[in-house]
Amino acid sequence: MRFGSAHVKIAIALFVVFVIESWEQLALVYVSGDIAESFGIDAVQIGWVLSAVAIGMIPGALIWGPLADRFGRKPISVVSLIAYGVVAALVAFAPNYETLFALRVVSGFALAGAYTVTFPYFLELMPTGVRGRATVLLSIGWPIGTLAALGATVAFGDLGWQVVALASAVACVWVFVLMAWVPESPYYLVRRGRDADARAVLAKLGTPVEGHVEIVAEAEPKSGSPLELIRKPLLVRTLLMLVINFAFNWGYWGLQVWLPTLLQERGLSLDASLGFVAISALIMIPGYLVAAWLTKRFGRKKLFLAFVLGSIAGGVLFAYSWDLPSLYAANFLLSFFILGGWGIWNTWNGEFYPTRVRAAGFSWATSAQLLANAIAPSVVGALLVGSVEFTVTVLFITAFLVVTFLAALPLPETEGKPLD
Repeated sequence: MRFGSAHVKIAIALFVVFVIESWEQLALVYVSGDIAESFGIDAVQIGWVLSAVAIGMIPGALIWGPLADRFGRKPISVVSLIAYGVVAALVAFAPNYETLFALRVVSGFALAGAYTVTFPYFLELMPTGVRGRATVLLSIGWPIGTLAALGATVAFGDLGWQVVALASAVACVWVFVLMAWVPESPYYLVRRGRDADARAVLAKLGTPVEGHVEIVAEAEPKSGSPLELIRKPLLVRTLLMLVINFAFNWGYWGLQVWLPTLLQERGLSLDASLGFVAISALIMIPGYLVAAWLTKRFGRKKLFLAFVLGSIAGGVLFAYSWDLPSLYAANFLLSFFILGGWGIWNTWNGEFYPTRVRAAGFSWATSAQLLANAIAPSVVGALLVGSVEFTVTVLFITAFLVVTFLAALPLPETEGKPLD
């Protein structure tokens, strides 16, 4: 299959979906001070508000993933985005802290469907020759979402956090583009025995299959059981992936959520710290681009390990930064490598499992990430409340990147191999 115009439209549609997912997880981070003032809550409670979406996404991912293996990637993505938009709009009208927390949990549960399915869905629609590079580029949606969240804060923050929350809900209208541009996964259709539908999708992707040509695949009318993930031969792979997803996301998220606060501890004003975060997000983009350029040449494994080592170096330098220039240099080094690493991992992570349980496998991995998202802000918030010094806090976060590196060592290379 050649990369054509249909793939470009698919890439745009799913790229924006990933931007929305990033936006939602970060939208209230930069107006957390306004939320704290509105409800009279402390740093630990704010940590739970910021974690609420991740808390809801954990069970959501575990439910939506197997449903995507059973009913298809497209319907799950569509239903998830619509449900998210409705609940996200209600968040802006929360009358108290408890209601705000509960609605954020429900919005996370709703968004988990699209969040879980996006990367497996994309992988299954791309030609093998460009799959790795294209999927790493898809990951650029994360820093774009970060910049969008910062932009919403700058544009609407003075009007109150409620307006920022409403802006998040409006983004769900993108579901109409998703419905129009993105077909169902041909891998899913073939595995479910829907030969005619698979042929129609392949034709739309620029690779028509003549009627006399047989599509050879082992049809699986029933979706795979998620329990396959903890049976041989997938058990060890699943355990390693759960460790990596939890530790790697802790290493990123534990720092990202509290970065403005940590920077203010080092003497930056709130405006300066938000500007620092925006520049950091821009630095992430060349990290992704370099990772996308190199992944085909060096493969997933070697490149991922190299980027994690770069992230560890950036984290240590950030912890021991001695002045403002060293603080900038360290954080930009960390942003470059850790997000480039995420681009590689998002691709590698989706290639380990066969089609019948790919969405379920990705949902388990996503749940491990989200568990870190849910716990890290509150733990780091507790460290800040307890007046733990800056260096110790950052080194504690960086230690999780060391665990990530060690857990990735036994995993197999998947570059250039067709999906099962």
